[in-house]
Amino acid sequence: MASTSRSTKRWQRVLPWVVSASALIYVFGYATDWGRLVEATRQANLPLFALVVSLDKIVFFVVWAWLQAEALRRLVTPVPRREVMALRAGSELFRAISNPLADAAFLVGVARLTAGRVEAVVAVALIPFVTHLVVLLIQLAVVLPFLPGGVEQNQLVLTTTIVGWGAMAAVGLGLRFAPAERIPGVGRALHWLERVPVRQLLPFIGWFLLLAAFDVLIQGIASRAFGVPIPWVVLAGRIPLLYLALALPSVGNFGVREFTWAELYAGYGDRDSLIAYAFATNTIFLVWNVLIGVVFLRRALALVSEVRRTRRSGEELPEPLLHDALDG
Repeated sequence: MASTSRSTKRWQRVLPWVVSASALIYVFGYATDWGRLVEATRQANLPLFALVVSLDKIVFFVVWAWLQAEALRRLVTPVPRREVMALRAGSELFRAISNPLADAAFLVGVARLTAGRVEAVVAVALIPFVTHLVVLLIQLAVVLPFLPGGVEQNQLVLTTTIVGWGAMAAVGLGLRFAPAERIPGVGRALHWLERVPVRQLLPFIGWFLLLAAFDVLIQGIASRAFGVPIPWVVLAGRIPLLYLALALPSVGNFGVREFTWAELYAGYGDRDSLIAYAFATNTIFLVWNVLIGVVFLRRALALVSEVRRTRRSGEELPEPLLHDALDG
């Protein structure tokens, strides 16, 4: 069993690099005309593009950090918001390498901040992510009838919507009726979740609905600045699919974003322009991840120490069931 556990952990560290390297090799080695990619970037309104994408990153970061702080304060314990947001900022330095690693570092920090309370980790690791997923599925269901070509020409959106709602129902039923309490730590977490009133989750859904509208607006402006005017309704109908793809383990989403963006919007712009747009977006997000992490460098270094200490002690790094859709 120990050998299997070590092998699993090794694959968890290697897999993001394998995914990103494979996707990048395909996108830039086979699917891209480098001359056209450079030309598309040169023709873009880069100052406007950089400004809009930077605003996207900052707003997503602030909203996610604030909502995670609210989940802790409303449902577990009144910790200072600035402490939670500082932990999130410090973990952004990890996000330049891997989203799962950044999430794990943040959750380790939350566990230390709340004296190891399981419900604290559950609150920040599950409440915002599940409510955001609900909003993404609502977005797909609402926009689907208005997409060009209707349901017939948007089978991927339809399938994702059905599978998404079905999976959520199945997980809910499984957690409700399966003997999860036999799994160490899970029973206590489920017992706490059962005491959370649904009405306390509604504000999170409301904030994510606003964030979804902002996301469509900002992506539309950014794509137009890059010379790829994707219709607003098409952006709204396929952005959730992008976020589901970004849940794949990768290094800073490089490779995955370029491939997915080019596939999702293939009929609405030149392929090389779409790839150039996604690559430029990833690059700006990477810069902001590093900048935010450097501004909170002391907190980032403290998280590095906590992660190392946790690994040395033989404890498992906490991993959320879902990785957030925070760009970058």
